[in-house]
Amino acid sequence: MHSAKQPGDPSSASIIRLEPIPTPPINIGPVRVDPPVLAAPMAGFTNHAFRQMIRKFGGAGLLVTEMVHARSFVWREGEKAEYADRLWGILDEPRPLAVQIWDNDPEMLARVGGRLAHEYSVSVVDINFGCPVRNVTRKARSGSYLLQKPDRIGQIVERVVVACRPTPVTAKIRLGYTRDTINAIDVAQAVENAGAAALTVHGRTAEDMFRGTADWGRIAAIRPYLKRIPLIGNGDLDSVQSVIDAFQHFDVNGVMIGRACLGKPWLFAQVKAALDGEPVPPEPSPNIQRGLLLHHYELVCRRFGDTKGTILMRKYACFYAQGRPGARAFRREVARAVTPEAFLRTVERLFP
Repeated sequence: MHSAKQPGDPSSASIIRLEPIPTPPINIGPVRVDPPVLAAPMAGFTNHAFRQMIRKFGGAGLLVTEMVHARSFVWREGEKAEYADRLWGILDEPRPLAVQIWDNDPEMLARVGGRLAHEYSVSVVDINFGCPVRNVTRKARSGSYLLQKPDRIGQIVERVVVACRPTPVTAKIRLGYTRDTINAIDVAQAVENAGAAALTVHGRTAEDMFRGTADWGRIAAIRPYLKRIPLIGNGDLDSVQSVIDAFQHFDVNGVMIGRACLGKPWLFAQVKAALDGEPVPPEPSPNIQRGLLLHHYELVCRRFGDTKGTILMRKYACFYAQGRPGARAFRREVARAVTPEAFLRTVERLFP
């Protein structure tokens, strides 16, 4: 059922529910995703430490790494390079686990995808056709830039599918490159015809970046054009209620949660409870949230060291404080922290 109502509409009913929401698991090739609620790949955020925080609570049907630039993977192989950090932890991490890759060269993507599938034994290889950032689109002519070329996307997916088989390959796209050139249906059909096992659609164009509201009506309109693969919707899912609304009012098989989980790694567990018709766990108390923030900080520093770990953790700390009284003063202060002493002092004194 399609509706003009967007996920998270203030007119939605309260979260309290007794009946389960019908959300059957989805299959991405041989990979069962249960519940059909996925974590979005986010560059600079969804590293091994963050994935551990989500696993601590559970509820996510599929986790994914940061996106990996295929060319960098190949060129810097054997060196201490950015891609090594982006693949941190994947060899020993529980499955299912997806890795997202990006580039515009079918052979390069196939080479890297094949290695991820066969040497790293990842569960899913996802290809990014949705990133709207200028360095990826205009400079590298990758990500959402390729939405202008559905045939090229089909060639890329087909080549990567062959290289990764039997590991499933998926794609993430936007509605189009500009608002005047929305062509998600054409791209979706190219992705499916090339052998992909699932499609995720963010409900904005590349031109929109993250402005405005995700158009879930346009996401759902793609579903009748897909013959065999699941459709996963993404955009503006920032609460339990918004996820419930997405499943109840739009024709999608699954959903993907992005930025809203960065300061709320427990959000997936809350969503799963609501979908199962169980009581939704309350937000952790401020003291517990402070402890989670400090545990997250410890995990990051173990990998990157105290100085780099402190700098990397500042952005996460701001998300943990988001929407709470005193958050502005906390963000202002923690953004200046460059040592563990300064970071810990700020958390203990100002974390709301």
